[in-house]
Amino acid sequence: MKTIVLISSTGGHRSQVIELKKELIDIEKIKLFEITEKNNSSKDDDTYYLKQQDRKSIYIMPILAYNIIKSLYLFLKLKPDLVISTGAGVVIPFLVYSKIFRKKVWFIESFSKVKTPTMTGKIVYKFADRFFVQWETLLSFYPKAEYKGKIY
Repeated sequence: MKTIVLISSTGGHRSQVIELKKELIDIEKIKLFEITEKNNSSKDDDTYYLKQQDRKSIYIMPILAYNIIKSLYLFLKLKPDLVISTGAGVVIPFLVYSKIFRKKVWFIESFSKVKTPTMTGKIVYKFADRFFVQWETLLSFYPKAEYKGKIY
């Protein structure tokens, strides 16, 4: 049985993960887990959480340190074969652990980025096994990316 982890930050990134989850949930022979940021609207009991990261917060360094450690803990607990992410920054430690432990990483660039890449996308593009864009215009930034259309 293969284990797939879907990981994202909250908001639109998570909305896209939820759409992917709907497509994957009924596939036999896979275990499916979700990781996202914990915020005031988080209610899912079957989801694992990291602390919400805001680059402008004065608490970014301790939150980042916490998320790096928790990402390793969750990686070792869930033992994914494949990790699929829609971003943003909070996902980077988990994706790095996935590559260190030679697991597959698929990244889907944000739907909201039509003409310019995200910071997370620029980082993950360097090591993702598969990299998808939802707008053909982004292929000029990511020449090895795959355009398969939009998730929505």
